Order: sequence, then structure tokens, then C-alpha cells
Amino acid sequence: MGQANLFETDVARSMLDQLLDESRLYRTGADHKNLLDFVVRLRNFAPFNAMLLEVQKPGLNHAASAQEWRDIFGRAIKADARPLLILWPFGPVALVYDVMDTEGDPLPEGVAAFSASGVMNQVALQRFAKLLAKRHIAWNYFDGGDRKAGYIERVTRSSDSDAPSIYRMNINQNHNPNIQFATIAHELAHLYLGHLGKDKYLSIPDRPRQSHDQQELEAESAAYIVCARNGVSNKSESYLTNYVGKGTTSKQLDLYQIMRATGQIEAVLSLTAHIKYSLPQFSTKWVQRDLYNDNDTSSQEALF
Repeated sequence: MGQANLFETDVARSMLDQLLDESRLYRTGADHKNLLDFVVRLRNFAPFNAMLLEVQKPGLNHAASAQEWRDIFGRAIKADARPLLILWPFGPVALVYDVMDTEGDPLPEGVAAFSASGVMNQVALQRFAKLLAKRHIAWNYFDGGDRKAGYIERVTRSSDSDAPSIYRMNINQNHNPNIQFATIAHELAHLYLGHLGKDKYLSIPDRPRQSHDQQELEAESAAYIVCARNGVSNKSESYLTNYVGKGTTSKQLDLYQIMRATGQIEAVLSLTAHIKYSLPQFSTKWVQRDLYNDNDTSSQEALF
């Protein structure tokens, strides 16, 4: 069984839910905002893995695989270091280490390898439009006022679960590229969070119906992570701060789905960070062949 399929089983999901529940973290609005900020800070990890690291070691600043610490930073893992576990496509798990558990060369200013890309421009947006087209999401500009940023809609629903449905991403042509990117992130979040309904072709789950406020908070949480990890500042912070100020609990929010959708957005826009690992050794050839010949890597990239 490929890792993407393994991760999507009810047993795996139940274990992850139990981990979050028993950690007793992220129950309040403030905790939810702090988690989002942590995922933003660990830009070299996929969002879901960043969340797993925060659960295991709250307050972590920088983490990387032993190979990256050695090859990029010239640092070695201390003998008594405690590894942290993350999920990855060909694992099922990989080991990473906190910077506090390494020794060697001084770290560069700001740890440059963890930096995000710069601000958005029209060239980047054109590239995103082409990438979305590959997922059957058409790009459409409209002439709108400042208070209308954009929206996503399902144009046609495929009757065949293995065939693609058609979507349209509507973007206000009068907004600058940074606002347009924030709009894309927010609207794709609605799509991948299942707010438009299930889509097996895009690996979008069938979820219980939510209130409008819940949907907006989930989508804005995902958009906040995507934007902040890629050098774009938008109004997500004020929206989330207002949510935190109300003292609202995040119990009704599905952190698993938020992180999963965030990873899918980064994957479809080719913003996903990749970490270097030594490939695991398998005892039988058929297992190795099965894992490495899995053609559907979109879900794997999104999560890991």
C-alpha cells in the first residue's frame, strides 16, 4: 500500500485525531493562532508535518533531517539527541532534529535555507494560472470594486468519480498581485477543504456541512499559512485576531483538514518545500517497486 493510501485510512486518521485530542492543545482561539504562526515559521516542512512537530516539541525554532544539518549547515547530531517523527511518502516516518540537538558550524543569519519566496507579481500569477488549468480550474478575471476580491465556483460536476469536474477561479482584475494571491489561497482553501463538495479526482473529502463562519475561519486559516510562508501579508491576521479576541474555542475546527488543504494548495501551486532524506531500505523488492511506482503523488506532496 502506498503511503498516500495508508495515511487516508480510518485507522490512521483516528490515531491523528487522538494525538491532537490527548495533547490538549489548540482548544482556544489564541492556541489556534499560535499553531498557525508556528506552521508559518517552519517553512521547510509541509504544513501537516509542521503541526506534528509542534505537538511533539512546542516552541521548536528550526528542525531538519540529519542529512540537511550535515550537508547544508555543517552540523552533526549530538549523541544524546532525541529525534522527532514526521510522515513522508516513502517512510512511513522520517526522523528530524531540533537545532538544539546539533553541534558544529555557526548557523547563518536567520537560517536562510528556511526563508520563503518574495512578493508576488504578474509573472508568478501567470504561472499559477497554468498550474491551476492542469487541475481543471479555469482562471477568470472580472472587473469589480475593491470590496469584491473573488470567488471559486464549480462549473460542471463530473458523474464519473474518476473524471475531473470543472471549476472557475474568479479574480478581481483591479487588485494588485499580492491581494490576488491571497484571494487565490483563500478560494483554493474553500475548494480543498470540501466546502464545494467532495471531489475524488482532486482528493477532496466529503465533510459534514458547516456554518458560513466555520467555513470562512477554516479557509482564512489555510490562506494565512500559505500567504505568510510565501512573503505575502494580507488581512488574515486581523480576521484571526478578531476570532481570538472573542475567546472562541477551535474545537469545531478540523485541524487535520486545515493542514491537509494547506499542503494541497502549496502542492498545486508548486510552492511545496522538499527536505532531503536518505532513502529507507526495504527488505523485499516488491514493496520497493510498489512504493516508487505510485503515479498519484499529489496527495503525498501535499501532506509531506
